[in-house]
Amino acid sequence: MAKLYFYYSAMNAGKTTTLLQSAHNYHERGMRTLILTPRLDNRFGEGVVASRIGLKAPGTVFTREDDLLQLAQADIAARGPLGCVLVDEAQFLSKAQAWQLTDVVDVLNVPVLAYGLRTDFRGELFEGSQALLAWADNLIEIKTICHTGRKATMVVRVDEHGRAVTDGPQVEIGGNDRYVSVSRSEFKKIMAGEGHIEPMQVPITFG
Repeated sequence: MAKLYFYYSAMNAGKTTTLLQSAHNYHERGMRTLILTPRLDNRFGEGVVASRIGLKAPGTVFTREDDLLQLAQADIAARGPLGCVLVDEAQFLSKAQAWQLTDVVDVLNVPVLAYGLRTDFRGELFEGSQALLAWADNLIEIKTICHTGRKATMVVRVDEHGRAVTDGPQVEIGGNDRYVSVSRSEFKKIMAGEGHIEPMQVPITFG
């Protein structure tokens, strides 16, 4: 029976790497996948899903206005049965699109694996993540660590000088140059102006 899975984490935990490995596993078994990627994240080129360790694959671009159930239905009509739908940067989904993913599962009987951040640089839920946390059948945390050695669960946005940013739009695309993952206790200190941000090194993941 198909299910909706939400894999969530802080930045630099290997979400896209895990997505691409999942797609590879399906392909090895002769099953076709549909990888969905938001248009606003074009750091590696439009329609390219790429991880920091060099893995990449083509994806189908969507905007907040697109109906993801219709995208999946059109893909099946054009190319045949789907083994799985995978969604990169799922925090950028609208609430309506998260609901459409439940229809991909419940109506089309196709499993959906969505990967995204849980919270933004202010510690607040993204719209897509909030909906997926409410409606997914399975919630899986992908872990990474803070420079303090604790588990990182929060994200800090930094400016060009490496200083924490506490105001601005929720969505601002960037990588290691703009975001650092930290523990909740370190996040509190940084937001209060008492903590510090270590330069980003090679991320370490566990679990």
